[in-house]
Amino acid sequence: MARGLRSETENTMSNSISTLLLRNLSDVFGEKDRVRRRVAIDEIFHEDAVFYPKGGIYRGRDEIDRIAGVIKATHPDFEYQPLFPPEELGDAGRVRWVSGTPGKPPVYPGTDFIGARNGRIAWSIFFSTAYPELDSAAHDTRMANVFRQPRLRQLAKNRLITH
Repeated sequence: MARGLRSETENTMSNSISTLLLRNLSDVFGEKDRVRRRVAIDEIFHEDAVFYPKGGIYRGRDEIDRIAGVIKATHPDFEYQPLFPPEELGDAGRVRWVSGTPGKPPVYPGTDFIGARNGRIAWSIFFSTAYPELDSAAHDTRMANVFRQPRLRQLAKNRLITH
Protein backbone atom coordinates (compact mmCIF):
# COMPACT_ATOMS: atom_id res chain seq x y z
CA MET A 1 0.00 0.00 0.00
CA ALA A 2 1.32 3.50 -0.79
CA ARG A 3 2.78 5.64 1.97
CA GLY A 4 0.13 7.73 3.66
CA LEU A 5 -2.62 5.25 2.82
CA ARG A 6 -1.89 2.67 5.50
CA SER A 7 -4.24 2.34 8.45
CA GLU A 8 -3.29 3.72 11.86
CA THR A 9 -2.69 0.16 13.11
CA GLU A 10 -0.48 -0.74 10.13
CA ASN A 11 1.62 2.40 10.63
CA THR A 12 2.02 1.77 14.36
CA MET A 13 2.91 -1.90 14.02
CA SER A 14 5.44 -1.55 11.20
CA ASN A 15 7.72 1.21 12.51
CA SER A 16 10.93 -0.13 14.05
CA ILE A 17 13.20 2.26 15.94
CA SER A 18 15.64 2.20 12.99
CA THR A 19 12.87 2.97 10.51
CA LEU A 20 11.64 5.85 12.68
CA LEU A 21 15.14 7.31 12.97
CA LEU A 22 15.80 7.14 9.22
CA ARG A 23 12.37 8.47 8.25
CA ASN A 24 12.70 11.33 10.74
CA LEU A 25 16.01 12.25 9.14
CA SER A 26 14.93 11.99 5.50
CA ASP A 27 11.13 12.28 5.35
CA VAL A 28 10.72 14.97 8.03
CA PHE A 29 13.85 17.11 8.40
CA GLY A 30 15.22 16.34 4.94
CA GLU A 31 11.95 16.83 3.05
CA LYS A 32 11.42 20.04 1.04
CA ASP A 33 7.79 19.36 0.11
CA ARG A 34 5.46 20.54 2.91
CA VAL A 35 2.69 18.06 2.10
CA ARG A 36 5.00 15.02 2.04
CA ARG A 37 6.70 16.22 5.22
CA ARG A 38 3.34 16.52 6.99
CA VAL A 39 2.22 13.06 5.86
CA ALA A 40 5.47 11.62 7.28
CA ILE A 41 5.00 13.50 10.57
CA ASP A 42 1.46 12.18 10.91
CA GLU A 43 2.70 8.64 10.22
CA ILE A 44 5.71 8.50 12.55
CA PHE A 45 5.08 11.00 15.40
CA HIS A 46 2.62 10.73 18.27
CA GLU A 47 0.16 13.61 18.41
CA ASP A 48 1.79 14.74 21.67
CA ALA A 49 5.41 14.16 20.58
CA VAL A 50 8.12 16.56 21.73
CA PHE A 51 11.16 17.70 19.72
CA TYR A 52 14.17 19.08 21.62
CA PRO A 53 16.68 20.86 19.35
CA LYS A 54 19.37 23.09 20.81
CA GLY A 55 17.67 26.09 22.39
CA GLY A 56 14.04 25.03 22.03
CA ILE A 57 11.16 22.69 22.79
CA TYR A 58 8.43 22.00 20.22
CA ARG A 59 5.33 20.09 21.27
CA GLY A 60 2.90 18.32 18.99
CA ARG A 61 2.83 17.52 15.29
CA ASP A 62 1.96 21.06 14.18
CA GLU A 63 4.97 22.60 15.96
CA ILE A 64 7.29 19.82 14.77
CA ASP A 65 6.06 20.40 11.22
CA ARG A 66 6.60 24.15 11.52
CA ILE A 67 10.14 23.92 12.91
CA ALA A 68 11.14 21.17 10.44
CA GLY A 69 10.14 23.54 7.63
CA VAL A 70 12.11 26.39 9.18
CA ILE A 71 15.20 24.20 9.57
CA LYS A 72 14.97 22.85 6.01
CA ALA A 73 14.56 26.39 4.62
CA THR A 74 17.95 27.34 6.07
CA HIS A 75 19.69 24.78 3.83
CA PRO A 76 17.28 23.47 1.16
CA ASP A 77 19.96 21.68 -0.88
CA PHE A 78 21.44 19.78 2.08
CA GLU A 79 20.79 16.11 2.65
CA TYR A 80 21.27 14.14 5.83
CA GLN A 81 23.36 10.99 5.45
CA PRO A 82 23.77 8.44 8.25
CA LEU A 83 27.38 7.65 9.09
CA PHE A 84 26.45 4.27 10.58
CA PRO A 85 23.30 2.17 10.84
CA PRO A 86 20.92 3.35 13.56
CA GLU A 87 21.47 1.91 17.03
CA GLU A 88 18.53 0.63 19.08
CA LEU A 89 18.10 0.05 22.79
CA GLY A 90 14.61 -0.93 23.91
CA ASP A 91 12.18 1.77 22.81
CA ALA A 92 14.94 4.29 22.05
CA GLY A 93 17.68 4.74 19.51
CA ARG A 94 20.15 7.05 17.89
CA VAL A 95 21.57 7.73 14.45
CA ARG A 96 24.77 9.68 13.78
CA TRP A 97 24.78 11.64 10.54
CA VAL A 98 26.36 14.37 8.46
CA SER A 99 24.64 17.05 6.44
CA GLY A 100 25.66 18.94 3.35
CA THR A 101 25.25 19.24 -0.39
CA PRO A 102 25.58 15.83 -2.09
CA GLY A 103 28.95 15.43 -3.80
CA LYS A 104 30.63 17.99 -1.55
CA PRO A 105 32.22 17.60 1.89
CA PRO A 106 29.66 17.58 4.72
CA VAL A 107 29.14 20.89 6.46
CA TYR A 108 28.22 19.58 9.91
CA PRO A 109 27.64 16.35 11.83
CA GLY A 110 24.94 15.51 14.33
CA THR A 111 23.13 12.84 16.24
CA ASP A 112 19.41 12.25 16.57
CA PHE A 113 17.99 10.39 19.55
CA ILE A 114 14.40 9.21 19.74
CA GLY A 115 12.12 7.45 22.16
CA ALA A 116 9.13 5.59 20.80
CA ARG A 117 5.76 4.53 22.12
CA ASN A 118 3.61 2.04 20.20
CA GLY A 119 5.71 2.33 17.04
CA ARG A 120 5.73 6.14 16.86
CA ILE A 121 8.16 8.82 17.98
CA ALA A 122 7.25 10.15 21.41
CA TRP A 123 10.30 12.39 21.77
CA SER A 124 13.22 13.42 19.59
CA ILE A 125 16.46 15.12 20.58
CA PHE A 126 18.78 16.72 18.02
CA PHE A 127 22.46 17.30 18.77
CA SER A 128 24.86 18.89 16.34
CA THR A 129 28.09 17.38 17.52
CA ALA A 130 31.76 17.21 16.63
CA TYR A 131 33.32 13.81 16.12
CA PRO A 132 37.12 13.43 16.09
CA GLU A 133 36.93 11.69 12.71
CA LEU A 134 35.12 14.72 11.27
CA ASP A 135 37.23 17.52 12.75
CA SER A 136 39.05 18.09 9.46
CA ALA A 137 36.12 17.02 7.26
CA ALA A 138 35.55 20.49 5.85
CA HIS A 139 38.88 20.26 4.04
CA ASP A 140 39.01 16.50 3.49
CA THR A 141 37.67 15.47 0.07
CA ARG A 142 37.38 11.86 1.26
CA MET A 143 34.35 12.90 3.34
CA ALA A 144 32.50 13.85 0.16
CA ASN A 145 32.41 10.12 -0.49
CA VAL A 146 30.01 9.63 2.42
CA PHE A 147 27.28 10.58 -0.07
CA ARG A 148 28.49 7.92 -2.50
CA GLN A 149 28.95 4.97 -0.13
CA PRO A 150 27.54 1.76 -1.62
CA ARG A 151 25.97 0.78 1.72
CA LEU A 152 24.00 4.04 1.83
CA ARG A 153 22.98 3.69 -1.81
CA GLN A 154 21.70 0.19 -1.02
CA LEU A 155 19.73 1.47 1.98
CA ALA A 156 18.18 4.13 -0.23
CA LYS A 157 17.35 1.52 -2.85
CA ASN A 158 15.62 -0.51 -0.14
CA ARG A 159 13.61 2.61 0.83
CA LEU A 160 15.14 2.87 4.29
CA ILE A 161 16.72 6.18 3.33
CA THR A 162 14.79 8.26 0.82
CA HIS A 163 16.07 11.46 -0.78
